[in-house]
Amino acid sequence: MQLLKGKTALITGGTAGIGKEIALHFIKQGAIVCIWGTNEQRAQETVTELLAHGQATFKIVDVSHKKSVETAINELLAEWGKVDILVNNAGITRDGLLMKMSEEDWDAVLDTNLKSAYNTCQSIVRPMLKARSGKIINISSVVGLTGNAGQVNYAASKSGMIGLTKALAQEVATRGICVNCIAPGFIMTRMTDALTELQKEGILKKIPMGRLGNPQDVANAALYLACDMSDYVTGQVLTVDGGMVM
Repeated sequence: MQLLKGKTALITGGTAGIGKEIALHFIKQGAIVCIWGTNEQRAQETVTELLAHGQATFKIVDVSHKKSVETAINELLAEWGKVDILVNNAGITRDGLLMKMSEEDWDAVLDTNLKSAYNTCQSIVRPMLKARSGKIINISSVVGLTGNAGQVNYAASKSGMIGLTKALAQEVATRGICVNCIAPGFIMTRMTDALTELQKEGILKKIPMGRLGNPQDVANAALYLACDMSDYVTGQVLTVDGGMVM
């Protein structure tokens, strides 16, 4: 049985890493998927891979621009008639100590990682309210729970995502809409590829399971939160981190 048969899903930052793996999980479970990104070549390559398993499309959208988000979601609603699942996965890093961090780096991270969720959720929540159903899944980070030196902008954006999740969950719960958050730990993606071996050794010492996670670990959690099995789960933060934050 396909867990998402007949469902439509929008995944921001869906062209690589965690977002791509979530898209693959969803489409294999019967969902019609649209991925958003800013790299057209990578988006086309990902959609070609997705099409081997079902219906998929992509849009080039800068999620930090409200008008662009509104236009793209209205186009999806016109095409699909509904969006059942929204995954806010788009994110960037601009690491550095606060005393040296430029305002540009602060704004870029907050706009892409947090304002984007405001943009997408505000545009999509009204149709979900009318439908009296919907699943919104926000991808945060364990850094949003613990902080991390050299990442004040990233930690602030991911902590803000958790607050947004809990507040929005309370606003829409009576209409059957579930809003939840996934906080991945250190997952093997392009971001962690940039770590040195010494940095990775230090990280592994903090993870009880003794390994980095992989995108499939996060996609499995997203699938649970997207399907009917989680219909009585809302306002929660699900850490996928090998026990790093307990």
